[in-house]
Amino acid sequence: METAAVSRPAHGAAVPRHAVILAAGLGSRLRDLSQSKPLTPVCGFPLLELGVRQAAAAGISHIVVVTGHEAARVEAALPDLATRCGVAIQAARVADWTLPNGHSVIAGAALVDGPFLLMMADHIFSAEILQRLTHEGAPTRDVTLAIDRRLDNPLVDPDDATWVRTRPDGSIAAIGKTIFPYDAVDCGAFLATAALPAAIAQAVAMGRPGSLSDGMQVLADAGRAATMEIDGAWWIDVDDPRAHAQAEADLPQAIPALFSPAI
Repeated sequence: METAAVSRPAHGAAVPRHAVILAAGLGSRLRDLSQSKPLTPVCGFPLLELGVRQAAAAGISHIVVVTGHEAARVEAALPDLATRCGVAIQAARVADWTLPNGHSVIAGAALVDGPFLLMMADHIFSAEILQRLTHEGAPTRDVTLAIDRRLDNPLVDPDDATWVRTRPDGSIAAIGKTIFPYDAVDCGAFLATAALPAAIAQAVAMGRPGSLSDGMQVLADAGRAATMEIDGAWWIDVDDPRAHAQAEADLPQAIPALFSPAI
């Protein structure tokens, strides 16, 4: 355990030094472009590398990559990726990658201590989203989810999105792919504590499949799941060839630091 002083936001919660990136799924809709979704290049950068670079830019120093499908290929890429990005990267191979993604969260969170950013390997964000999210911790919440209020955002696939219904105070009332009504979309970036994997395990014990949304709903029902509005910032879920093409078109303008000589 580190003994150095920990950076804290104004309300007193610790700023995370860890991130967990989920990279275990099949990625069937991108198979025509790549056999490994996390290693699919966007503007010359593998999707996983974009996530690692974004986490590092937000102050993260230790990243756990949860692997499953094509685990050996993804894990083989991690040492060079850690060197290029200047962060420590550790692999956590989920026992059964065909299970819902909450099981990947449990596997990855087991290797961190304290709060952590939780990210999806196929999501890309403009820098300010993760930088703001790292400062959203508070004693009154166990998880904070970045949300987009733009329900007509053309970058969002309505057939694949995870929707969110919020309470007047901004906390989450309901979350899932089939809920209705809803007033926001889940951006796929979370500031989490150990309560999140515990809530997923609780949901499994209650007979739920064990998705990340199952655990989020447990915390929402307890009034412990908060949101952070991204206020129009750019993000995209690169889940199919159309979104991949859009990401390649947008990335140089959305994250210009990636293309500076220092990167």
